[in-house]
Amino acid sequence: MATQTLVLPGDDISAELFPTPSNPSIPLKLGPGLRHTPPATITPTIAGTLCIDHRKNGIWVENNSGRYIPQTSDLVLATVHHSSTDYFHCLISPQTPFALLPQLAFEGATKKTRPQLVSGSLIYARVSSASKHLEPELVCYNPSTGKSEGMGELKEGMVFDISLGMSRRLLMGRQKEDGGVVVLEEIAEKVAFEVAVGRNGRIWVHSGSVKETLLVGRAVQETDKEGLGLEEQRKVVRRLLKGS
Repeated sequence: MATQTLVLPGDDISAELFPTPSNPSIPLKLGPGLRHTPPATITPTIAGTLCIDHRKNGIWVENNSGRYIPQTSDLVLATVHHSSTDYFHCLISPQTPFALLPQLAFEGATKKTRPQLVSGSLIYARVSSASKHLEPELVCYNPSTGKSEGMGELKEGMVFDISLGMSRRLLMGRQKEDGGVVVLEEIAEKVAFEVAVGRNGRIWVHSGSVKETLLVGRAVQETDKEGLGLEEQRKVVRRLLKGS
């Protein structure tokens, strides 16, 4: 189970709070909002909730300020703004420069088969490189397998804004723990739909009708805005389904 502690920039994080994974060979993974000062000092760079995941040996600071800072390996929903000879230039948040998506960074893409994306196209991608000094870079395939694994252009559907914290909760998939989310699982028992969650505070939903798509998106947004627990999420789903 992940535990949570409130922290401020510059706080000393006690070693007692570090994750204790069952497999000691798993390296410690520092996520957003933390700085490592050798040899073993870890301090927050932002105010927020310190989250520790013992299973994955991960530690990060959760902050719902609304400002997304790209991190390597993050899954994001991006919008193509324009293209150049070799790249699609994509918007992932209002606060960051355009992310660069190579036109061949898709499963099986060649100069002849690369996707023809236009301004406004929505894509699901992974951050392959992130630095405060350079533009973020994206890819739409898993470098380990060469497969898209759900990444690429997303057609139809709707995009809903959610908090950065909600994005992480959905991507981590914790259902029975504190901070767990079951709203999508509950809806899926009655409605067929697809979702893609971006770490940059966006979720794409596609269902068989506009009404069903709106139902899914609104249920997630209400869960996020109201900070609903597991049973409250189930009540929201029952209410929305009854009124649909």
